[in-house]
Amino acid sequence: MIKIENVEVVGWEAAIRGMRNPMNSWKKSDSEFITSYENLIGDNDHDLMMRLANGGPVHAKYRRMIVVYLDITAPLYWWKEFDTYKVGTVANSCSTMHKIAEKEFEWSDFSTEHLFNFGMWGEPFTDADAVYAPAKTMKCVISALNGARNRYFDYKSRGKEWEPLAKQAWWQMIQLLPSSYNQKRTVMLNYEVLAGIYPMRKNHKLDEWHQFCEWIEDLPYSEIITGGDVE
Repeated sequence: MIKIENVEVVGWEAAIRGMRNPMNSWKKSDSEFITSYENLIGDNDHDLMMRLANGGPVHAKYRRMIVVYLDITAPLYWWKEFDTYKVGTVANSCSTMHKIAEKEFEWSDFSTEHLFNFGMWGEPFTDADAVYAPAKTMKCVISALNGARNRYFDYKSRGKEWEPLAKQAWWQMIQLLPSSYNQKRTVMLNYEVLAGIYPMRKNHKLDEWHQFCEWIEDLPYSEIITGGDVE
């Protein structure tokens, strides 16, 4: 799963001014900037934006100035791929190191929508085999995480001499935590970063990338990112 919230897109006015600097064509600009969040891009500016976008990153430098802020909650296996995009991005994440024991672990803390609740490949199985169903294995993992969490707080409450055992219980949570664990990050990126992500990830095998690219398509004037390549 992936959840995207609190989206802000800013920088349109400065981006268009800068886009017209090379040819001193500011008088041709026909956009209206009503508020920081309400922008009406004129036909002249839009035409130039599209022509520069079609010329690639060297010509579409204005896209770097259109900044997007958002909150993303997604599983760690998705974040590992997102972290490929280091240039032009900033992210502040919820900390698993400091806050892993903050709350009891629940199913909703993990992306488990594709886990089988039966035999691994759908083959017949006996009741004795049921424990190997992936969803049941996940249930065991969550139970083990909560067991370690309970031990962690128990040992911490006993005083300083129990801190080594508390640290051991903490390690059980850190090293057992699966990559399906959902982490929230506040992210800053820009339209140029998204223009690099979109063609590379829109047909990716992960559902999260499909949903992220669909979100890109819904951004204001997303055609300058996608090239108009929106189904």
